[in-house]
Amino acid sequence: MKLAWITGANGLIGNYLVQAAPRFAPGWRVRALTRDQLDLLDFAAVRREFQKDQPQLVIHCAAITAVADAQKNPDLARRVNVEVTGLLAELAEEIPFVFFSTDLVFDGRKGNYSETDATNPLHIYGETKLAAEEIVLKNRCHLVVRTSINGGVSPTGNRAFNEQLRRSLQQAGQGMRLFTDEFRCPIPAVETARAVWELAQKNCAGIYHVAGAEKLSRLQIGQLLVERWPEVKAKIEPGSAKDFPGPPRALDTSLDIAKVQKALSTPLPGLPEWLAANPNELF
Repeated sequence: MKLAWITGANGLIGNYLVQAAPRFAPGWRVRALTRDQLDLLDFAAVRREFQKDQPQLVIHCAAITAVADAQKNPDLARRVNVEVTGLLAELAEEIPFVFFSTDLVFDGRKGNYSETDATNPLHIYGETKLAAEEIVLKNRCHLVVRTSINGGVSPTGNRAFNEQLRRSLQQAGQGMRLFTDEFRCPIPAVETARAVWELAQKNCAGIYHVAGAEKLSRLQIGQLLVERWPEVKAKIEPGSAKDFPGPPRALDTSLDIAKVQKALSTPLPGLPEWLAANPNELF
């Protein structure tokens, strides 16, 4: 069987890619790389392991993904998100390489962004992801997957957007405000994993937007999810991102997924559609 490296295997999407491999990529054997198994910042060790394993595919999920963490430590964010990506893309020069990027490479002023729209990140996280994209795309055989917020069940219990929201609501007591004017295209991580395995096996290259088929506000997302959490008593109320005291927020980074929908054998669903079709799935 062919060998695939999956970095960030202890994260949300990486874990789903590992779990989905037997179903969606039965011809592949996976090495699930976690920080404990291989420190990606140890470039010499990464080179040795790559030469030893000789994988035929690399799916690179590992990153500093929290916007606040990247803002607090921009040097580390650049090293992890940009330099590590550059090393892996170099090692994978002659094989398929999949890099996970983000809808936050856009400034959110327009929404419904296509793969060819101009980028303009508002913070360090988006800047590092965009810089890494540029490195990856120098190889015409490599693939950049821009995704939105992903949901599901993560190994650590705090990586999916639904896990973060649920924890916040449980800690909020009486209630919390969710933005009516910030929009994303949320997607279950299991659907992201399915799509990426198919794109990788078809040797797709360039940029693909992989996200939910429906644009939702933060408030709409919360209203959908609290229906599945009867034990959560905190109420959600409408609020505005304009009142958020933190760094600037990209208000509408919804993604146009027409390109990937044409490439996939089964189209990506919107979050409401997926939740209705999977009432018993943990989410």
